[in-house]
Amino acid sequence: MIEATQAEVVKSRMNRTTIATAIALLFHAAGFIGMFTSKQSWFIANTPLNLLLMFILILWTHPGKNFSFFLFVFVAFAVGMVAEMIGVNTSLLFGQYEYGRVLGKRVFNVPWLIGLNWITVIYCCGIVISQMQNWFFSRSAAVQGLLSSKLQFISFITDGAMLATFFDFILEPVAVKFGYWTWLDNGSIPVSNYLCWLTISALLMTVFKLLSFSKHNQFAVHLLIIELLFFAALRTFL
Repeated sequence: MIEATQAEVVKSRMNRTTIATAIALLFHAAGFIGMFTSKQSWFIANTPLNLLLMFILILWTHPGKNFSFFLFVFVAFAVGMVAEMIGVNTSLLFGQYEYGRVLGKRVFNVPWLIGLNWITVIYCCGIVISQMQNWFFSRSAAVQGLLSSKLQFISFITDGAMLATFFDFILEPVAVKFGYWTWLDNGSIPVSNYLCWLTISALLMTVFKLLSFSKHNQFAVHLLIIELLFFAALRTFL
């Protein structure tokens, strides 16, 4: 009976992953095609729907949701929003920029959906790096033995922060082109933006690593790949 129940749980998770991945693929494929049609403005205007839906799919597919998981969600949202509020209103972080109207209602000049975006990016990157480390160490126990737990921790934080920053690097030109936000002064993306992304991502990756919740969600891996390909393709062809 217990084995049957465990099998049902695994099957349910696989079904959720399959359904969520299909939805993500459908929305991003439709969005990509739509960007090359006369309805481009309509697809851009519905970006908030896509951001919200991807966040909901993450919540739906995450296994064993507990207090620590929701604490991570809260911290990632709060830190992301506060950092953006400081950045937009003082130019002390990221650089001189402002948000457009595309992403919807704003709190102190920052769309609240940006907080969800920070959750999604950090969560997906954390899951990817965590699963990559588990895969690597499971096939190379000798290497794992040579690395202290402290070095493994530092490696996770560094790799996760760099992956999140790389995601922003791919996204930036597309976001500017579609009016999500605008860089002021000469319009170029400053190096300080990526340095701040690296620093804040490292902080949130530390929270992700230290909190005790499941670090396995195959949909998160699929979503990160889908979004990287989506923005990379738009960056290349638009």
